[in-house]
Amino acid sequence: QVQLVESGGGLVQPGGSLRLSCAVSGIAFSGVDMGWYRQGPGKDRELVATIRSGSYLTYADSVKGRFTISRDNSKNTVYLQMNSLKPEDTAVYYCSGTRSTRTYWGQGTQVTVSS
Repeated sequence: QVQLVESGGGLVQPGGSLRLSCAVSGIAFSGVDMGWYRQGPGKDRELVATIRSGSYLTYADSVKGRFTISRDNSKNTVYLQMNSLKPEDTAVYYCSGTRSTRTYWGQGTQVTVSS
């Protein structure tokens, strides 16, 4: 059974930082393309960043220069370092993993940016 478990969300002031983690089990992690998505209040789910099994990276324009995605294949974990957070970054953040034609999702972790 494939499981993705996010952690690291919380309340942070504008300009602050958070690091999200997503621990993956039940699948050969090194061969999985990983991503972070988010869904803000009243908004559709949107792509934040992806890191392929070969470490190719992509970012949404709205987070370029502020967020960094990385992975540690020895720990079966993907990270999202979020700096210079803005109120508009407030959302539930979801981890995803895609291998072949199947995509798996975590349960999400809430990030709230507010003073």
